[in-house]
Amino acid sequence: MRLFVPSERAAGETRVAASPETVKKLIQLGFEVTVEAGAGRDSRISDAAFQAAGAAIGKAGDAGKADVVLRVRRPTADEARACRKGALVIATMDPHGHEDVVEAMADAGISAFAMEFMPRITRAQVMDVLSSQANLAGYRAVIEAAAAYDRALPMMMTAAGTVPAAKVFVMGAGVAGLQAIATARRLGAQVTATDVRAAAAEQVASLGAKFIMTDALKDASGEGGYARELTAEEKRAQAELVAGHIAKQDIVITTALIPGRPAPLLVTKEMIASMAPGSVIVDLAVERGGNVEGSLAGEVVTIGEVTVVGHLNMAGRIAASASLLYARNLHAFVETMVDKEKKALAVNWDDELVKATLLTRDGAIVHPAFAGKAKEPPAAAAGGADKPKGRKGGGQ
Repeated sequence: MRLFVPSERAAGETRVAASPETVKKLIQLGFEVTVEAGAGRDSRISDAAFQAAGAAIGKAGDAGKADVVLRVRRPTADEARACRKGALVIATMDPHGHEDVVEAMADAGISAFAMEFMPRITRAQVMDVLSSQANLAGYRAVIEAAAAYDRALPMMMTAAGTVPAAKVFVMGAGVAGLQAIATARRLGAQVTATDVRAAAAEQVASLGAKFIMTDALKDASGEGGYARELTAEEKRAQAELVAGHIAKQDIVITTALIPGRPAPLLVTKEMIASMAPGSVIVDLAVERGGNVEGSLAGEVVTIGEVTVVGHLNMAGRIAASASLLYARNLHAFVETMVDKEKKALAVNWDDELVKATLLTRDGAIVHPAFAGKAKEPPAAAAGGADKPKGRKGGGQ
């Protein structure tokens, strides 16, 4: 079994899909591991460290020889075509809105797996890339906010007087939001949080923050621990609550996402205008259109006298930590596809983890969320009963 880890070429991507720790474990499973030269540089992992763990150092073209390719970001169409037909390519694919690339991966004949589609079940917790990376993003969001804020976060009592604690408001109490709450609390801020899921109240309170939620919104929990989309009436009620609260805040961190859809708008320019000069907003949803009106992907902008931080790939801003966790997620998933006695790939295509994450196989798009883009597999591939066929008809 040959496994390849390439350098990431997407703009601003600093992470790598393996670590010396996971290289050793992959070798124990029976893989010959090759890492592209310089792949771990931005994550503080040298080629020498990978070699010491047992990996060979190679070049980009080695992807064409590999049975398994581990990546951080989805491959480009050219990178997909450079892979060996039938190879397993595992990454965070971000396929929504990039169906043309999904089509290209199907055309290349690779089996592409989207790690962000991993079901949130007990068995798959160690493979949950969204949680591992969101934890770090929530932490880093507070660090970025503190750096942009021109005052101290904790209350400080000095002989010259008292400096009041900064007021931090976290919108969305998922994994990123809860870590942002915990980090802001550790730094001594006065923290409040909101979420449209009533169950989040207990989690927020356990971290020492105050939970706020409009009485007009009883609960908007959706599937998989995410929130459903709000009705127009619920949106109005929530916006009124936020508008009144946000004017009193020094720092706001927004984290709200709806899978497969643009991020909901939570903070309007009118709300921003109500904040005190020098206040800071960090929009963690900026890659999906943003929760904050006027935020710009990859930029820090000033709206009135408020700083709005729109950094992309927040977890990648602490790549050394993010790569270690991401690599463990990938190793845990790959391990389920290996016959340890024979030291050979043995993918169970009926495994719930495989079914949930598999985008393309045998020249077809097989994930039901992209059924409208599916193609029938080649006739030769359609004969095996265990080989999924491309689906036609409605989308999600």
